[in-house]
Amino acid sequence: MHKAFGVTRALDGCSFSARLGEIHAVVGGNGCGKSTLAKVMSGVQIPDSGQLAILGHTPRSPLEARRAGIATVFQEVLVADECSVVDNLFVGADGLWSKTRSSREKYETADALMRELTGVEIDPDILVGGLPLSIKQWITIGRALLTEPRVLILDESSAALDLDSTERLFGKMRELRDRGCAVIIVTHRIAELIRISDRATVMRDGRDVGVLEKGEITERNLLELMTGERDFAEAHHGQEAHRALSDEIVMRGAGLRLWEDGESFAFDLKRGEILGVAGLDGQGQDEFVRALAGVEPALEGLPEARDEARGFVPVEDLDRAEACRIYYVSGDRKREGIFPNLSIFENLLFPLYRKNTQKGGLGIIDWADLASVFSWFVDRLSIKIGHRSNLITSLSGGNQQKVLIGRSFAMQPNILVLNDPARGVDVQTKRELYNHLREYASRDNSIIFLSSELEEFIGLCGRVVVFRHGSIYDSFIDDEIDPDRILEAMFGQTEGGGAHRHRHDGGEARAAAEIYDFEEKKRARKPRVRIGPIKIVETDPETGETGRAAPKAASGDRVKAVFFDD
Repeated sequence: MHKAFGVTRALDGCSFSARLGEIHAVVGGNGCGKSTLAKVMSGVQIPDSGQLAILGHTPRSPLEARRAGIATVFQEVLVADECSVVDNLFVGADGLWSKTRSSREKYETADALMRELTGVEIDPDILVGGLPLSIKQWITIGRALLTEPRVLILDESSAALDLDSTERLFGKMRELRDRGCAVIIVTHRIAELIRISDRATVMRDGRDVGVLEKGEITERNLLELMTGERDFAEAHHGQEAHRALSDEIVMRGAGLRLWEDGESFAFDLKRGEILGVAGLDGQGQDEFVRALAGVEPALEGLPEARDEARGFVPVEDLDRAEACRIYYVSGDRKREGIFPNLSIFENLLFPLYRKNTQKGGLGIIDWADLASVFSWFVDRLSIKIGHRSNLITSLSGGNQQKVLIGRSFAMQPNILVLNDPARGVDVQTKRELYNHLREYASRDNSIIFLSSELEEFIGLCGRVVVFRHGSIYDSFIDDEIDPDRILEAMFGQTEGGGAHRHRHDGGEARAAAEIYDFEEKKRARKPRVRIGPIKIVETDPETGETGRAAPKAASGDRVKAVFFDD
């Protein structure tokens, strides 16, 4: 198949085949055409030439694909923030004058499905906009599963999920495969596809360059096909982790508390240090890095950053963070990163407009100077673009993320806060990014690196802190940084000790060490009490009176009553 967007050839003679009853991975570098191939199979894009047949059908629209039994979870998390969970799950399920299910059936199905997928209780009526990115991702996956597909296409669907959630997704994928469904996954996570895939097709520059069977799917084989370099895998292994350049503290926090029922904790960051932040999804690590960058304040306490003239100053908001030269990069590029209506050039460099003006006081932007800066970052980060004036949405998701990373480097911050920055980025680009981060930290800059992939800490971070229940539960330094040990800490299976198990000489942030006893907390927790069933009764719309009363609750208990219009 062939598919071009202007001068960019997204698919350049690509061939692909998958079987029912298998999990087939599609892997390759950013901009190699993986997502375009998924969109062609989903009826979103029409190929310029070539033949497409899926279960005997050639879908020319998403509706035709859905009717043929094809369901797709796209790379971008497509949810309506202003709508409820149940409405997002069943969007497009009903006809104009008909319903596939009653409102009550939808509510009960949504409740059961989200509990099964996420492992937690989620109110089906809650608005999606206030939910974390991982839950939004589960909603898009649940929406696809509700169609009971024969072909399920997952485009980077695990990118927003942590380790525990990814395991649940894998279980669902195996279940579908065993029922005779074809599961096609587009992913950059090599360790995951090695475990889950039955076959793998590798793409490079819009073409398929190899198909690997189960026994042939190894990191070395994949990297060689992706890069075209036989010794690429060996050349990038064995790098030592970057270590702090001095004991000077550039950022600290004491008495920080993120959750109402969470423990307070302290932390510090050294000059030239790359600090890793880990934790299962929803354990407070996201709130932590956002508080450090001034995006959202902590519940109690304020982080402080060193100012050369005034000493330590509190980071209260984004303005204060900018004054302290702290910059934040979000992994949720759609909501907190890109400006979809602006060009690639504008998205990369618009924060520099005010600094790069010609002399004379007229505020005229020096476009020539910015053009050279743009070319330098595009070349340095290997960003695959067409013309610089194209909208940023014309780029692949991985290249969009590169633009955001380039923007952060262009701001030249003293402290760079990265919230899962490599989400949706291929292996080769990740390793190039790590080299850029090491080089940046070696110039007396400090980096806070949150990641959902434990392997990313190895050979990069000199210290890793693990969050659990809203506070730092454990920390690891140098040779102690091991994926298995970090994973044990994420599940509370280490001795703990929080941020104070490793004390740093010269650090101003001090607090007494405390081992968090989870079993004791569990015993002290009040048990949940069920007050009985909520009865659905008919209500007079004028008087509000009901024929039967709902069960009464004891004082202080909260009861939610759900009424369905059908």
